[in-house]
Amino acid sequence: MLFRRLLGEVLRAKRMRQGRTLRQVSADARVSLGYISEVERGQKEASSELLGSICAALDVPLSEVLSEVSDAVAVEEAAIAVQLEDVVLDTSGIETAPDSGPRPGGVVASAA
Repeated sequence: MLFRRLLGEVLRAKRMRQGRTLRQVSADARVSLGYISEVERGQKEASSELLGSICAALDVPLSEVLSEVSDAVAVEEAAIAVQLEDVVLDTSGIETAPDSGPRPGGVVASAA
């Protein structure tokens, strides 16, 4: 899942910027090292309580982490939207964007 992966990336980046190990954060958060590792890799969903403990251990406001994740999600969604808007050729050979009809300046295929 996109959110889970990006949350893990943000948490890992914050931990690494502090020069801290998983073991240190694990001890401070009172959460198993393996579980924090799985959260950072986007393999486990962090409960609000767990996320609060990790943020407290990192001395970072939860709102800051969620804001960074939200920004990262927006960037990924925009990239996906651009990919979907890339040139689409319908069966008649007219260049169109999804559900928008022919594009101005679109290429029309010709059998001639």
